[in-house]
Amino acid sequence: MDEVDAVDELGPVDWIVVEFPGSRFNGQIAPALLDLVQRDLVRVLDLLVLKKDADGSLEAFELSDLDEGEIGELRTYESELAMLLSEEDVTSLAAAIEPGSSAAVLVWENTWAAPFASAVRRSGGQLVASGRIPIQALLAAIEADEKEETADEGTEQLAATEGEI
Repeated sequence: MDEVDAVDELGPVDWIVVEFPGSRFNGQIAPALLDLVQRDLVRVLDLLVLKKDADGSLEAFELSDLDEGEIGELRTYESELAMLLSEEDVTSLAAAIEPGSSAAVLVWENTWAAPFASAVRRSGGQLVASGRIPIQALLAAIEADEKEETADEGTEQLAATEGEI
């Protein structure tokens, strides 16, 4: 398979930066990530840890640079990583991290979506928009809906009571 065909078979690729205030990164996310990989839902493409000191200075670590206690089972992925992030990418991502914190930077392929993405490309389709809704925004929307429903119920009860008078 040539490089073009290999790329055509890829699923969507995403990235996240997960901050751990106070640098309390302890590797507990490794089992959940390992589960996703083992079920062929994702393929880890790049993974590194950033540490920003209180003065704002930054250190970036590949998994081989870190102690097992800090990363848990994440070292399992080390041989598979593509090292996609450039030094400029890392510097840009680090801007989102608060001083005195650590962060995990994860780049992954959504392997579950690869057949669909490939079919879209083969049929001449192209992605023109994409997005994510943060869980905090979903929770806020649900909470707002619940408050609105409660207010509407109160208004209906008040109207019914006034109609009885």
